[in-house]
Amino acid sequence: MRIVFSRKGFDTSSGGGPSPIVAGRPVSLPIPDTRGIAQTTYGDLGLGEHVNAASRGRLGDGDFCHDDPLFTNGGECIFGQCGAAQTHLERQGVGQGDVFLFFGLFRTRDEGEPCGKPHHRIFGYLQVREVTLLADGVPDDARNLRHPHALRLHARNDCRWRGEGQVAARASAALRLTVPGGPPSHWHRPNWLKRGGLTYHDRPDRWLPGRQLKSVARGQEFVADIGRREAPRRWLADIIAAIKASG
Repeated sequence: MRIVFSRKGFDTSSGGGPSPIVAGRPVSLPIPDTRGIAQTTYGDLGLGEHVNAASRGRLGDGDFCHDDPLFTNGGECIFGQCGAAQTHLERQGVGQGDVFLFFGLFRTRDEGEPCGKPHHRIFGYLQVREVTLLADGVPDDARNLRHPHALRLHARNDCRWRGEGQVAARASAALRLTVPGGPPSHWHRPNWLKRGGLTYHDRPDRWLPGRQLKSVARGQEFVADIGRREAPRRWLADIIAAIKASG
């Protein structure tokens, strides 16, 4: 089994600033559409006010966004990936039964004003049930949902990942990755995660004392192959339970 830490949503380079935590709820802001493909605006998603604040006025209701991962009302998640990131997932053997943990950069907003430090946190998950190569045909359900990867191929290896999924409705402390008081890239590391156990994080200086990990600045998909080990499975179950409990 594999756990994929999947970076998504606004940050300082994509969108202009962190996604907000509003009234205790993390609101992940999809990145702007840069390909002229999307058919969904921030206003369609009710995110115009939040995206305007996070982007410092550069984006608003009428701007199109890359709404991915897309969480449905039926408890599913549809996620598209392509290019080098998709190739990495394939090379790591990610597939049916594996779990994506979506994380992003967040900051609390109180009465419309930012407060507290930006930090990384998990905001949703996808347990993979099926993977579809979109070059072989686009499923009607994805097209009907206006999922951006279903509207036009982004690359020849464009894939749709689909399965059970949910977004957190509460900014639980259990879902925070960044250590208290630390920069966003300094994560609290669970006991089961050791050096060599997470792709793109092989450098020794990333594995810090005090069970901390200095995450890479860029990159989308970081894969941990947990095999049949029980400790990471228990940790994952607790994370998913924290997401579901807040929904």
